[in-house]
This record gives sequence, structure tokens and C-alpha cells, in this order.
Amino acid sequence: MLDIKSEEILRVIGDHSTISSLAIHENVSIQMSYATVKRLLSKLISENLVQVVGRGKGARYQFGTAYNLLYPIDVDTYFEKEIDERSIQEGFNLMLISQLLSKIKLFTSSELAELEVLQTEYSNNISNLTSTEYTKELERLAIDLSWKSSQIEGNTYSLLETERLLKEQETADGKTKDDATMLLNHKEALDFIISEPNYISPLTVSRIEDIHSLLIKGLGVDRNIRTRRVGISGTNYKPLDNEHQIKEALQDMCDLVNKRDCVFEKALLLLVLLSYIQAFGDGNKRTARIISNAVLINKSYCPISFRTIDSIEYKKAMLLFYEQNNINAFKKIFISQFEFAVKTYF
Repeated sequence: MLDIKSEEILRVIGDHSTISSLAIHENVSIQMSYATVKRLLSKLISENLVQVVGRGKGARYQFGTAYNLLYPIDVDTYFEKEIDERSIQEGFNLMLISQLLSKIKLFTSSELAELEVLQTEYSNNISNLTSTEYTKELERLAIDLSWKSSQIEGNTYSLLETERLLKEQETADGKTKDDATMLLNHKEALDFIISEPNYISPLTVSRIEDIHSLLIKGLGVDRNIRTRRVGISGTNYKPLDNEHQIKEALQDMCDLVNKRDCVFEKALLLLVLLSYIQAFGDGNKRTARIISNAVLINKSYCPISFRTIDSIEYKKAMLLFYEQNNINAFKKIFISQFEFAVKTYF
């Protein structure tokens, strides 16, 4: 979260649309020096929340193009309002992928530095593992990911029951067949992307459909792009309901991800956008988690299990993106879960 002085500076900028640093200093309601205002403005610029127009005495400050996307919203406060009380963007933002996200860096320089340090730690760790040891750790992560990804979707298997099912093909008493099928499908999809790491490079709509087909096999879910309207529980956000627009959005997403050099940005974009587009009748978030990991594995980056994330916290972060196109809460989840994976498995 931002400190109180940074929030006050953003409030002043919001009140004036565009304003000089001196005028900001004169209008803040919290006591701070002009030097502090300048320092905090530089920090806000580095975080893509503020941009400066002009130079020298003519420099003016305004919200950056990434402000709405990256501003740190307090999730608990946001969801104190019930579904019909929240002011949201109800429809799919047609400008989000092709125009806004194509111009924005999702991570600050300090966040990227933190992630790269973790990735270096991962690379060093696996260089000291034998092939057998590495495979064993990857299998452990795959079990955790299959369990957590399924749990987020309402699956009732425990982690121990999941391990028994995936290792010994032993189903748990009192659980539905669909629960077991969902978990086995996860494992099959993960095994596939591990054995075929280049399958999603470059990313295409048809390859996304292929992964989705693995995840929903035997669950009575329609394959391929949906042709009917779909609703999402817990929100008034309405995804696209036109098949051609859905395909266009998916293609725009593929183009965006393929053009990005930063692996972390690729993975994060896939996590949120595949869920946001809701291209399939069911299994969208599961597909997002697997394909995001496929990108990490393809580039020899540490995959993510999401094991310690609370399902409600995950869903709230996702709903916040649906309703406000704000990625900050989900970005925090991504960073923390990447760190957990590096520290836990390898």
C-alpha cells in the first residue's frame, strides 16, 4: 500500500487533473517539505501512477495511463460494499488489451528486481539437483498446484487425498467422480506442458483451446470458444457474449503476450486476461493458471503452485480486475506465490 503522504499527493493531482509540483506542495493537507513532494513524485512516476508533462518550470503532473490499473486499492474495504452497491465497469473493456496494456509496464523496477533475485536463486538451486531430485520436486509442485487450482473452483479433495489420487489412482471416499476427474485432468495438463515446453511458444488461440480441452475432459463442459452468454457469481461484470469478439480478444491477448519480453509480465497477463475474457463455458481460471505456468516453464522460470493462497483472497483479487480493471491485488498474489514456490520446492 502507498504511504499516507503519497496518497495525499495523488488526491491533490486528482482534484486538479494537471498541476505543478509547487502547487501540489501548496495544496497538500499533510505537512511535508517541497523536497519530500518532489521525492514522492519521482517514486510515483517510477510506479507508473503519475506522469509528467513538460520540463523545468513548465512541468505539470497528472495521473499516468496506468493509474487505474495499478493503483493499490484496499481489497477488504472495496468488498465491504455488496455486489449491487459497487460502482463498476459492467462490460468488457474493449480498449484494455489492445491499447492500455500494450503501453504499460506492470511491475515497478524494484518489483522486477525482487523477482529476478528469486529467479536467480531458483536457477542456482536446480543446478545443484540431480535429474531425479528435480523431477521429484516438480512432481510435488504439480500435486500442490492440481489441488489448489481445483480447490479454488470448489473441489473438496484435501491435499493428502489429492496426493493419493495422483500417485496411486486411489479415489477418496465420499467425494464425487467429477472432483477426482478435475484433479486428474490438472495432472495430465501439467504433465503435457512439462513434456512439451515449447507448445505455447508462440501462444495461439488454438493452443489455448487444446489446454482447456485437457482440463475439462469428462466433466460435461463444452469445448472450444463459447457461443452463449455466461454469468459470473459474485459480480455484475458481464463478459463478451459474441463468439467473434471473444476470438478477437483472445487473439489480441496472444499478440500482447507474444510481444512482451518480460516473462513475469507474460505470466501475469495470462492469469488475469484468460479469466477476464471468459472464453469458455467453464474452466477459464484453471486454464489461466496452467498456461501461465506453461510460459514460466517454457522460459526455465520457476512454476507457481498457489498452494498458500486463500481461495477467497484469490477470487476477490480476480473480481477486482473484472470490475475495475485493477491488477494491483493480483500482482501481489503473483509475487508472493512466486517467492513461495522458489523457497519451498527447489
